[in-house]
Amino acid sequence: MQSIRRLYVAKKGVFADEAKRLLTDLQENLLIKGLTDIHIYHRYDVSGLDDAAFEAAKNMIFSEPPVDAVYDELPAGKDDTVLAVEYLPGQYDQRADSAMQCLQMLTMKNDSLVRTAQVLVLSGSLSADDVAAIKHYCINPVEAREASLDPVSTLEMPWEKPADVPVIDGFDAMDDAALKELSAHMGLAMSFDDLKFVQTYFRDEEKRNPTVTEIRVIDTYWSDHCRHTTFMTELTDVSFENGTFTAPIQRAYESYKTTRENLNRKKPQTLMDMATIAVKELKAAGKLDNLDESEEINACTIIIPVDVDGVEEEWLLLFKNETHNHPTEIEPFGGAATCLGGCIRDPLSGRSYVYQAMRVTGAGDPRQSVKDTLVGKLPQRKLTTGAAKGYSSYGNQIGLATGEVKEYYNPGFIAKRMEIGAVLGAAPRNNVVREEPLPGDIIILLGGKTGRDGCGGATGSSKKHTVESLETCGAEVQKGNALTERKIQRLFRRHEVTVLIKRCNDFGAGGVSVAIGELTDGLDINLDKVPKKYEGLDGTELAISESQERMAVVVAPEHVDEFMKYAAEENLEATIVAVATDTKRLVMHWRDQNVVNITRAFLDTNGVTQHRKAVVVAPEDKDFFKAPEVKDVAKTWLDTMGTLNIASEQGLAERFDSTIGARTVLMPFGGKYQKTPVEGMVAKIPVEHGNTTTASIFTHGYDPDLAIWSPFHGALYAVIQSIAKLVALGGDRKKVYLTMQEFFQSLGTNEKAWGQPVSALLGAFVAQQVMEVAAIGGKDSMSGTFENLTVPPTLVSFAIAPEHTNHIISPEFKAADDAVLLFDLPRDAEEMPDFDTFKAHCDFLHQSVLDGKIKAMHAVGQGGIAAAVAQMAFGNGIGFAVDASFATQELFNLRYGSILVETDVATAAEWVKRARVSLVGKTTAAADVTVDGVTISLKDLQDAWEKPLSHVFPIKSESGTGDAELPLFTTYGPRRSEAFGTPRVFIPVCPGTNCEYDSAAAFERAGATTDVMVLRNNTPQDLAESIDEMAKRIAKAQIIMFPGGFSAGDEPEGSGKFIATLFRNPVLSEALENLLYQRDGLALGICNGFQALIKLGLLPYGHVQPLKADSPTLTYNTIGRHLSRMVETKVVSVMSPWFSSCKAGDVHTVAISHGEGRFVATPEQIRELAAKGQIATQYVDLSGKATYDSEYNPNQSVLAVEGITSPDGRVLGKMAHTERFSAEDVFQNIAGNKLQPIFKSGVEYFK
Repeated sequence: MQSIRRLYVAKKGVFADEAKRLLTDLQENLLIKGLTDIHIYHRYDVSGLDDAAFEAAKNMIFSEPPVDAVYDELPAGKDDTVLAVEYLPGQYDQRADSAMQCLQMLTMKNDSLVRTAQVLVLSGSLSADDVAAIKHYCINPVEAREASLDPVSTLEMPWEKPADVPVIDGFDAMDDAALKELSAHMGLAMSFDDLKFVQTYFRDEEKRNPTVTEIRVIDTYWSDHCRHTTFMTELTDVSFENGTFTAPIQRAYESYKTTRENLNRKKPQTLMDMATIAVKELKAAGKLDNLDESEEINACTIIIPVDVDGVEEEWLLLFKNETHNHPTEIEPFGGAATCLGGCIRDPLSGRSYVYQAMRVTGAGDPRQSVKDTLVGKLPQRKLTTGAAKGYSSYGNQIGLATGEVKEYYNPGFIAKRMEIGAVLGAAPRNNVVREEPLPGDIIILLGGKTGRDGCGGATGSSKKHTVESLETCGAEVQKGNALTERKIQRLFRRHEVTVLIKRCNDFGAGGVSVAIGELTDGLDINLDKVPKKYEGLDGTELAISESQERMAVVVAPEHVDEFMKYAAEENLEATIVAVATDTKRLVMHWRDQNVVNITRAFLDTNGVTQHRKAVVVAPEDKDFFKAPEVKDVAKTWLDTMGTLNIASEQGLAERFDSTIGARTVLMPFGGKYQKTPVEGMVAKIPVEHGNTTTASIFTHGYDPDLAIWSPFHGALYAVIQSIAKLVALGGDRKKVYLTMQEFFQSLGTNEKAWGQPVSALLGAFVAQQVMEVAAIGGKDSMSGTFENLTVPPTLVSFAIAPEHTNHIISPEFKAADDAVLLFDLPRDAEEMPDFDTFKAHCDFLHQSVLDGKIKAMHAVGQGGIAAAVAQMAFGNGIGFAVDASFATQELFNLRYGSILVETDVATAAEWVKRARVSLVGKTTAAADVTVDGVTISLKDLQDAWEKPLSHVFPIKSESGTGDAELPLFTTYGPRRSEAFGTPRVFIPVCPGTNCEYDSAAAFERAGATTDVMVLRNNTPQDLAESIDEMAKRIAKAQIIMFPGGFSAGDEPEGSGKFIATLFRNPVLSEALENLLYQRDGLALGICNGFQALIKLGLLPYGHVQPLKADSPTLTYNTIGRHLSRMVETKVVSVMSPWFSSCKAGDVHTVAISHGEGRFVATPEQIRELAAKGQIATQYVDLSGKATYDSEYNPNQSVLAVEGITSPDGRVLGKMAHTERFSAEDVFQNIAGNKLQPIFKSGVEYFK
């Protein structure tokens, strides 16, 4: 009988922010007035530890003495209500996983098991209805359940030996009624005609009955998700209602048919054909010469020149968009996290390094009262905040910069949330080898293990949903594990690894059956070899589970050992699971049984082609683009800024890390005040060694209201808007490629419903054809229906182009007394744009960028010129005077494709002579907008703009009070006694570390050599070897750098614990001590590294020692979310060698990105440290004064402390990411002194 110990951990009163937020949430949003207090306890059940190890783990792993209290018994009063919540068995629990990894380092054994639960203790007078409402709100039955409060007797997962996979007896002879019953019983997504086709195949060709696995695999293979069944349905008839605005749609359809004739298309007329024909036409005309095409299905890929230290190289640029609408709708955190995870895996499987992401989402009004939530749905507020948390958690952990975040609000999205991730990847072209797999080639499964999560995800996302269906699809939801995917990213960045890979496919929809099944025609797959998360999975589950973070790679037999060695170096599990054959059959074995054995030819039919008719409904006869008549310009302008789809989303966007990778050219919010949103994103290509000036510009276009009025115009202007935004950032329309996202209701046999995607795709077709721009990829999601609600008929256009960083233009006004011009895009009576004018504007503006004539640009979007001008003004607090000649009404009308341009007055005088160019007004030094003799302050406009979402996504937390200034410590510390030369920097990489590339590059720029090592902990033996190796490498180093990231996902409930537990190992703590004090070395920790140094006691004490209840620490930001932005920090002490190149009082502008960066100690402790010179840096306002104002001290650190040192200054820890300012061309829309010379100082200490 294993002994199981239970403990409860809670934040001490002053740190119990999460409990306070939940209390407010339940009181305000659930209206539970009797509730007076909440305490949150994290419950851990732990087995496999002896007494000494358990006591050590209590204060080192499960809690942090400065902020947590630990209890053996739950401290609940007799009148309190206790609610415990735990994950469903089989759902991934990152907290338990990380705790077990930490315990493994503590004991050097793999014997411990951990199970976790969250226990809520509710005080007050609560009725039974209140308690039921709280349970309903706090437990999502798709992923969690109420946990028992009783002690447990075992932590092992109970499992039964699964039965053999059954054969469906009598299948070959079933009549229609029996087949329909079978389909309903199995919950199949395929059509009845498909099932009859399957029956014929097994009866006539295989001459046997199928196994359950075969039916499930075929159902998955032919699902809409995998095979775009809806998009491949033949449209036998397309007709159009009469109306003012249907004429251009009919002309577009005629043009489509003419193009089919010209290209000699024999395939049937389908949505897919409409979506792709423009590309085929452009390719046939020789217009797409830099397209990279291959048999592999990875992501859209183009070939671009990239300059590396002045030398031009050929690179592949990959881009991909993906939706996870259904999973996010039922489990927002996991659904959105795996949306991004799945999206990353596509270009990653193309062996590229994924370096930037965009998130575009659709929701109902998140301010809606919880009590108005539809039965069977989660509250909109919970959906939108949970999804933001999930997507950002995954991106922030894997280390992917999210450059733009935009959420659209429309009641239609209550039917199903829209959750789009779009990512960019790049790789040197010579890294990617593409070869046809040969019989005998080996298929290796790389990465995560397989569990029940995501069984049936592909078919689930292809169904429309009702209240009942939502309750039964828990297994369709996956949990992401970003730490594993990060390891694959590291592995695939290595040239010596990628050249061994003939072909690669990621595990998405359909799991093993599709990921491995698509690699080559003939395959023999051994399901017994597939690594499992737990026992008890049967052959069918192993074949179709969509567990995340897995890759299938094809390697020649002679390269297998070498490939396996590289995977082990990156701490990745790799297993041989299949072999390529010459049989042209997909065969899977499980426990001596062939559970699948079918021909490739049958699978490739994709089932029976369906036939439908489409009717395009005429858009309502109205002037959609004209704003309501303006009677009171000040009120109209303020109301416009406060419209939900125009309102500021800064509080949402800044929870996503936007600077990791040190290649962010434009911050999401620019200007001195970081308030002008950038519509799109720009990042440098991820060159690992050396500098590049080649960047990618990526934008999107979409307006749900326009799409509802006319799907055709909605899609056409989505394309135009994505190009206009790209040109406004400095891009060249002639280099643009597109990718599309379609999201429509379940079409069924409703002809008018089919007319919507037809109309939208024809709109996109016209824009592509006339602009000569190709949508070379896309993703369709055709199940946006709930009961009788449907989503807006959505087509989002994403545009990409390469550009040099010195041509990038940001949207914030740069100076007073400049002219602001409108480059207008006129429309005709059918609301069709004048494409010639649009092209001429785009080309003229791009040339003007090259000539250095343009200061700022902004594409005009929702809210018209008025909203654009205000947003351009906020960043630097520069005002605007509307010219008397400019009609007030025109400020508010919609004019997609038009662009506002700031330039000097003399240039403007020339440019207004051009057609369709007019003067809107001038920038002013006064912080207000004047129009028609009316003055509106920028402050009022900004308040109106920030208010709508301020309670859902607060931009900043409440500010503390008091004086935060500390005296400057101006005495430099001693130099080294003797010169050493070039120092070697040791950089350990733990699971979850993600700043190692940026940190190594920063040291290399400063003249050091770096040694980066990945910790291996898959087995206790790996771990022991790794620790010895690490100690040896530290012995050769002069500097140790602990980089940022989320070691072990910042779990269990606290940052840096994993690294701290590792370095408390006597071998490593001794190596550290020797480096610092025997060899006169230095240590640096940034962000997660600073957290680790504090948890080790190295800061502020200088040695590894246990933490006490009053030790200084770093804890959760008071705002309760991740913070990513730029801050001003002041050097207040130059005692440390790390600051020998600075002067006391120097102020630097540095990126922050952290969830637990709030420095906490008593003011007395801090003043004592400051007197000794140990407080290195503080957060300061724009006048250089240390402050509690949360605008400038966003995490609310006590006395604004940002960085501290050990007593002699050798060890420096700081929260802000100095290493992310990699060159003068990043953070271009941020003012200030961005180069903080700590790396240079650290290296010079040894010179």
